[in-house]
Amino acid sequence: MQTRTLGSTGPAVSALGLGGMAMSGAYGTADRTESIATVHAALDAGVTLIDTADFYAMGHNELLLAEALRGRDRDSYRLSVKFGMLSGPTPRYGGHDGRPEAVKNFLAYSLTRLGTDHIDIYRPARLDPAVPIEETVGAVKEMIEAGHVRHLGLSEVDAATVRRAHAVHPVSDLQIEYSLISRAVEGEVLPTLRELGIGLTAYGVLGRGLISGHWSPGRAGTGDHRAASPRFTPGNVEHNLALVEALRRVAEAKGCTVAQLAIAWVAAQGQDIVPLVGARTRERLAEALPAIDLDLTADDLAEIEKAVPAGSARGDRYPPVFMAGLGVGN
Repeated sequence: MQTRTLGSTGPAVSALGLGGMAMSGAYGTADRTESIATVHAALDAGVTLIDTADFYAMGHNELLLAEALRGRDRDSYRLSVKFGMLSGPTPRYGGHDGRPEAVKNFLAYSLTRLGTDHIDIYRPARLDPAVPIEETVGAVKEMIEAGHVRHLGLSEVDAATVRRAHAVHPVSDLQIEYSLISRAVEGEVLPTLRELGIGLTAYGVLGRGLISGHWSPGRAGTGDHRAASPRFTPGNVEHNLALVEALRRVAEAKGCTVAQLAIAWVAAQGQDIVPLVGARTRERLAEALPAIDLDLTADDLAEIEKAVPAGSARGDRYPPVFMAGLGVGN
């Protein structure tokens, strides 16, 4: 497994990370035994970056990972944890809480659920509009100084917010959606990260499965959040899947799968970028792993751009209620 360093101050991690969200019901029911086996397979393959959030099924994902990581050398992997999103017993979006006292409270629960004495990268999931980012990351800085956190990360914020946070404490990386069909980060955010020496961990590299080469209309079942996602709705999904078919022709010529090509494209955008894959089965993980070693030539990149031009996808990447809290658009 290749490694990449998250910015100038962050840790060295595997060039491909594993995201845990899909293992906790975001895309419908997941098999617990298979999820744990997938985490084990990722670790055995050299994946060292594991990403989660305290609100993924309200602690379920952290407890799942604690079980999967039990007995593993704590220095053999890096935990990236997002915090701050609010919900209730009946799942609903309740905004975000970035108050310093809340930051420390969220952290205490995460440390307990994960069964660890420190989080490697701790990041607010979104900007709390009622709390200056300086106060939120200032609390994380205190936790770094106390030894409970190793590095400060950010998630889904704009370039100005990155600068303000970085002035309080060095930011290791920004986690943000980045894929062939979500490229808004390229405008102002990515150049700012590179100016400041901050890495990027890219989630949604397969567009939540839309550009994996495995999606078909009507596939979203009970409990699958994608059923309400604009890019998956009738009228949009057919257009977007036509882009996938164009990408499939490029992948076949390259001798790889559509998913591998899409992941490799993100990885090829810079050594400062680490793609996260949300595999919840060993089969999907096994497909994703070779992507990091796929060498894309200038001609390959040009063909990919022809197949899926920037801005060609239809539909926002989130429903309206969530789009309002993002630092960048599609």
